[in-house]
Amino acid sequence: MSIYRRVLRYYRPFLGQTILGLFLSLIGIGLNLLKPWPFKVIVDDFLRAGQPIRSDWRMWIPLLCLALVAIQLLWGIINWITSYFFVKIGLQALLKLRTDLYSYLQSLSLKYHDARRSSDSSFRVAYDSQSIQTIYNKGFTNIFGSTITLIGTFVIMLRLDWQLTLISLAIVPLIVGAIYLFAHRIRRESTSIQEHESAVLAQAQEGLSSIRMVHAFGREEFEVRQFQQQARQSLQANLRLTLTNVNSALVISTLMVVGTAAMYYVGTLHVLAGTLTLGSLLIFSAYLLMLYQPLESLTYTTWAMEGATAGAKRCFEVLDRQDDVVDSPDAIAILSAKGAIAFNSVSFGYAEDRYVLRDVDLRIDPNQIVGLVGGTGAGKSTLLSLVPRFYDPTTGSIALNGRDLREITKRTLRAQIAIVLQDTLLFSTTVRENIAYGRHRAAPKPMISFGNCRTATQVLSANEAGI
Repeated sequence: MSIYRRVLRYYRPFLGQTILGLFLSLIGIGLNLLKPWPFKVIVDDFLRAGQPIRSDWRMWIPLLCLALVAIQLLWGIINWITSYFFVKIGLQALLKLRTDLYSYLQSLSLKYHDARRSSDSSFRVAYDSQSIQTIYNKGFTNIFGSTITLIGTFVIMLRLDWQLTLISLAIVPLIVGAIYLFAHRIRRESTSIQEHESAVLAQAQEGLSSIRMVHAFGREEFEVRQFQQQARQSLQANLRLTLTNVNSALVISTLMVVGTAAMYYVGTLHVLAGTLTLGSLLIFSAYLLMLYQPLESLTYTTWAMEGATAGAKRCFEVLDRQDDVVDSPDAIAILSAKGAIAFNSVSFGYAEDRYVLRDVDLRIDPNQIVGLVGGTGAGKSTLLSLVPRFYDPTTGSIALNGRDLREITKRTLRAQIAIVLQDTLLFSTTVRENIAYGRHRAAPKPMISFGNCRTATQVLSANEAGI
């Protein structure tokens, strides 16, 4: 499925709002096409050379000027409403995609997260996801509005002077060719920028999160050099994209000026020959700007879409990732467990050719306390991580009360396990919520006393907190 089709699926719930916004856009486009006509009437009916001034000019000229103001005001109001509509819809879809990304990242196994920096996943959720809004607001709606404007402008120009219209459109194939030439380069360079920006965020996050260790070993200058290297690569990628945009803009604008100059030359000849009025030439010039403006808008829209596609692709790479630890189709939910654990010929490796555990057989009875002792890297943490199914064994099986862990849903399995991690970690919330993180509905204990001192702090028992 193409990226654009996948993006549009996120906008399916907002189809009604989108149709209403497009209808209002059509009204706004119609009003925009009416803007030059009051001035044309003034030029042709009241300022025509060689004819006496009409006696009713004092009434009609102010009315025509007021009509121009009214058209502009109505167009501005409708444009404001449609802009708000489309931005709101884009932000709602962005919220859905970000939630899906974060939710799916939470569900993926640790093996996926071990192979990637957390900052890269954060970058995809926070920044790459914005591409879905860009594709809608700067892509779909712009393409619709520009296409309708092009058609309407073309029809009006054709009725005014078909020869000038064909001359004005002669540059369109060249513009399309330029768009095609630069589009692939912009997508490639936009992808490179996303990757380098993610690397900059990762370097900054890693260096700042380890600031105590950096200071302890006097590695501040080293960390700065590492960050500067990543930032320089991002700078170079941005410069390459900027240069491509500048080059493309120069080519497109030059082609449009050539078309405008050719139209002015031929139009002047038509006015001198009497086949075209001055007012018609002026209004034709206004419509020519209206014709080239959506063409230019479509050009930049295409390049914005190419850049957004790179970000959307990185988002869907996550959503297309298969979970390494899945429940079996007939997995059951458990409400309690006695705690009998059995490792049956368990082998495991983080990489296929590098095993950490080999043929482990272990039996742990309910209420039995077992300590695992060994050097760093011996596999103690790995062995324990297999019990709550942070990973699945490469070979062999693990059973709880005689049932293979794969036949128990991960959620209910982990609800029976209390873990005290070796890493110090506090969430940005209250002390109580940190204590009760594993069981947020646990009831607080009454006030406790220490000797003659009393404290008003309410605490949770370890059992109720699930830790």
